[in-house]
Amino acid sequence: MDKDQSSLSRSKLVQDLLDSYEKYRRSEITSRRFTQSEMLRWLEPMIRSNIVRATDLGRSAEGRTISLYTCGEGPTSVLLWSQMHGDEPTATMALLDILNFFALHKEHVVTKTIQASLSLLMLPMLNPDGAERFMRRTAQLVDMNRDASTLRTPEAQILKAVQHKYRPQFGFNLHDQEPRLTVGSTKEVAAIALLAPAMDPLRTDNEVRLKAKKVAAVLAGALNQIVPGHVAKYDDTFDRRAFGDSVQMWGTSTVLVESGGWPNDRDKMYIRKLNVIGLLTVLHSIATREYETKKTEDYESLPFNSKNLYDIIVRGVEFKGAAGIPAVRVDVAINIEEMNQEPDRKRLMAKVVDIGDLSPYGAFEEREGKGISLDLSDIQLDKQVPWNDLRLLLK
Repeated sequence: MDKDQSSLSRSKLVQDLLDSYEKYRRSEITSRRFTQSEMLRWLEPMIRSNIVRATDLGRSAEGRTISLYTCGEGPTSVLLWSQMHGDEPTATMALLDILNFFALHKEHVVTKTIQASLSLLMLPMLNPDGAERFMRRTAQLVDMNRDASTLRTPEAQILKAVQHKYRPQFGFNLHDQEPRLTVGSTKEVAAIALLAPAMDPLRTDNEVRLKAKKVAAVLAGALNQIVPGHVAKYDDTFDRRAFGDSVQMWGTSTVLVESGGWPNDRDKMYIRKLNVIGLLTVLHSIATREYETKKTEDYESLPFNSKNLYDIIVRGVEFKGAAGIPAVRVDVAINIEEMNQEPDRKRLMAKVVDIGDLSPYGAFEEREGKGISLDLSDIQLDKQVPWNDLRLLLK
């Protein structure tokens, strides 16, 4: 097919996957906080029905089994690894949705094309010990994404062993980034950031990285069809310790996918959907080799991540910093975090992170502060307080 037909076909494919998403979404996944035992329970019926095959690879530092999940019989192998940081589960949810799509839509052109042409190698939860605590690092308190050179952690050894054994042609390094990052100098939230990682400090382009850039261009196009202007590029500074950079260096054309933020999406359910549709689209593109027609400029032209966003900005608050000095009209920026780790006991804590002229910045929620007067007894910079207490002061 020529380029115009290819683009039109891909556009229709993206829309079809988007329109039908609720039919194949794993409805039991309702929170981004889940453990390995829950994930294994969701995977079990797919293993029994031969949608996916499980192979035990080894154990985490605390003894949890880490398995490789494979599907498809094609000659081109694709490695997808997720949740090497235990508190970054968005793509793990997406991989389960993708397997459910294959189970429910066996005759769909996407399923048939992918399974005939690709062999998918999935490591959906590389850091199960971190996931148990919903924390970034492993049980040994090591960031395994800075262990690609020394391979001191069992989790890093497992990932390296898979790449070495299967020599996949393509790889997807699936993460979550800071949800308040923006697209370039805009105030638009970066829903997804992409990167074809550098393979050396000079950011050299060889055949491996150029393929990754073309694949990233397909992914960017699919995502921009759904959330135009909300796709950014991740920083491409080379770090030999990072797995994305290393896997690229080892010969696998690798794309980093960083799941960002979206309004009213603290559990990343909308971002999860973007991952599913983007990954299915790009896997289909690899299976058909349609990605080869893409221009690397479609990836290169993406704006880099920036940070111009807060959770809340209250505009024009009257604020008195201390007794005996005049009040001043300011904007107040607030960020909100979940401070505990139990899925059923989330407590939201707020922090005032800036005060002053915040006109260059945006927020997921902007409020009018006219008529609101605050002083140091109400708010202090960088001090955590219960969000419910602060919210009452802003009414």
